[in-house]
Amino acid sequence: MILDEVAATQQIGFPILTILTFLPIIGAVAIWLFQKDEDLIRKSALAVAGLELFISVLLMWNFTPNSAQIQFSERADWIPAIGVGYHMGVDGINVLFIPLTAFLIFLIMVYSWDTERNLLKPYLMALLGLEGTIVGVFASLDLILFFFFWELMLVPSYFLIKLWGTGPNRQYAALKYVLYTLTGSVLMLVGMVLLNLNYHAAAVASHTEPLYSFDFIDLLNVPVPPEKQALIFFLMFFGFAFKAPVFPFHTWLPTALVEGPIVMSVLLAGVKLGTFGFIRFTIPLLPEASKDWFWLMAGLGLVAIIYGALIALVQTDFRRLLAYSSISHLGFVMLGLFALNFQGLQGSLLQMINLGFSTAGLFFMAGFLYNRTGSAELSAYGGLARHVPLLATFMLVLGLASIGLPGTNGFIGEFLILLGAFRAHWALAAIGVLGVILGAAYFLWYYERAFFGPMTHEPKRPLHDLRPREWGIAVALCVMVLWIGLYPAPFLNMINGSVQALADRVQQGSVVQAVKAGKHP
Repeated sequence: MILDEVAATQQIGFPILTILTFLPIIGAVAIWLFQKDEDLIRKSALAVAGLELFISVLLMWNFTPNSAQIQFSERADWIPAIGVGYHMGVDGINVLFIPLTAFLIFLIMVYSWDTERNLLKPYLMALLGLEGTIVGVFASLDLILFFFFWELMLVPSYFLIKLWGTGPNRQYAALKYVLYTLTGSVLMLVGMVLLNLNYHAAAVASHTEPLYSFDFIDLLNVPVPPEKQALIFFLMFFGFAFKAPVFPFHTWLPTALVEGPIVMSVLLAGVKLGTFGFIRFTIPLLPEASKDWFWLMAGLGLVAIIYGALIALVQTDFRRLLAYSSISHLGFVMLGLFALNFQGLQGSLLQMINLGFSTAGLFFMAGFLYNRTGSAELSAYGGLARHVPLLATFMLVLGLASIGLPGTNGFIGEFLILLGAFRAHWALAAIGVLGVILGAAYFLWYYERAFFGPMTHEPKRPLHDLRPREWGIAVALCVMVLWIGLYPAPFLNMINGSVQALADRVQQGSVVQAVKAGKHP
């Protein structure tokens, strides 16, 4: 997996990834300087989010598809004595996550426009700060820079859940989320240090410079001895598994999604940071260990698929149902990732993007329902389609995408994942298909009771259908769901080059590719 780089100044003329990372953070600081003019604060936050979305689309527009190159690369010294540098870049693995993040944050700003909130200024600052750190996570190619943004994003996340959550246990949910993530992060950091020391040993043996490096490109060219790979693999695994979360480390997710604000639920369910870590770092840096522990990882994925779907099937709280459906969907992503073939990796990567539209969209719909009924419980619903037919229609489209109906984005992702799983072993696909059936069962059963079932009681006040602002959010999400479902080629072309390079590395092994690159263990 020998990766060439194209500098941002050569490709687009300016450091676009640095701008995308720090523009929201600078915007948050600027908003802090404003006085109590709430209208100006709202407009400024929306303008920053809109500019971020425009620049991220520009990034995607100028990206060269069907290429495994690192594009828009930016490098600078940071702490050279220990091999830490400022290195950013995108390839087919991470290029779609940055526009997805900007898209969701922009919709969140629109969603929050008319909402009366305590502490409006810090709320919008926290959202912009969170956007900047998430983009930093996706754009970083130095492991310590990645870790810096990975930890920094916990600060706005904690306050968003604690201060603006809707549940009575929101403080507990915020603390649980942070503690789980920190526990995994400590172990992940140890794994990163071991990768650095492994690079150091190889550099000393071959008399090359630098002696230390946390740079992803450098680490790719120095294979890890098999006896060390399993240890580093599991240290990295725990860091990403807690964040994803992967079964059985999932217990913080339902609590955070139910107790926290809708906007945080949209981001936690729609932006797959943990599983991104697996495909960005764990699998390419530790391909032999990934193959050695294939059955364990695939098994965890299958258990999550069935477990999450069965628990979702009995939920009466819509947000809790979506939380357990997210666990089931993450099981599909894990299954595809550790099938370790082109179709599985391709499907998982695309499905991570898909969930940012379908699952996040369903959480937006849950927010619309909560704003009208004051509840997410099924007992508050019944016959809603008569009162809010437009909301019911958009929710059905997003729900059908979530369960993988042909013509929607969910079908493309799940089909490729199951194809990759079948190529790895037929039994994996046979069990995985059960998750598709159960997914259809839990969503359609809940939808039928909530929107077409008998009314439990008459609404205390008239239920208004989607307003123009809400209608715009729903249309934007459904357009993306149908675009990827009906014409996925542009998106697949963007990821295919890097996915093929990763699949080749897994099949050939890191030692063979290091020898081809002129490096030696």
